Amino acid sequence: MSYEKLLLDLLNSTPVRNGAPEDDLADAALGRGWLAAHDQPDSEEEWHAVREARAVLQRIVRGQDAPAAAAPFVEGLSYKAHFADDEIQWELDPAPGHTAASRVVLAWAELTKAGGNRLRPCANPDCRLFLIDHSKPNSARWCSMAVCGNRMKARRHYQRTRAESTE
Repeated sequence: MSYEKLLLDLLNSTPVRNGAPEDDLADAALGRGWLAAHDQPDSEEEWHAVREARAVLQRIVRGQDAPAAAAPFVEGLSYKAHFADDEIQWELDPAPGHTAASRVVLAWAELTKAGGNRLRPCANPDCRLFLIDHSKPNSARWCSMAVCGNRMKARRHYQRTRAESTE
């Protein structure tokens, strides 16, 4: 699994379902199951760290927190070198209990470094999901055009026709 997918899945683990906010990592059993399903170490310590990283990254992406808030999740992080097929390969060596948290923060840092603010919250104010815009013009606004995009366009149409009928 790519770290980018891990990052997006983590950010989107607090969706609104049937009109109510939910948390896919709400308790240790759910969180450990989520980690295992994403091929991450599934200890309780990992669950706590990834929940904290999620909260911080959601605030950073929404512009509510400075990027430096993610620093605790990469402290003690290093890479180990291996030689394979006469090449050096680097393997992430995170602090114990912070493997998934370190990976998502590194994925966020890579997206940020690439520029263009491609990671953003959905433009639907009722939605709590995020998107990574891979389009060339970097103009995606919704987590799903079929769901949020359609709802927002329908709202604007309703508001426009309602305003026209009151004139």
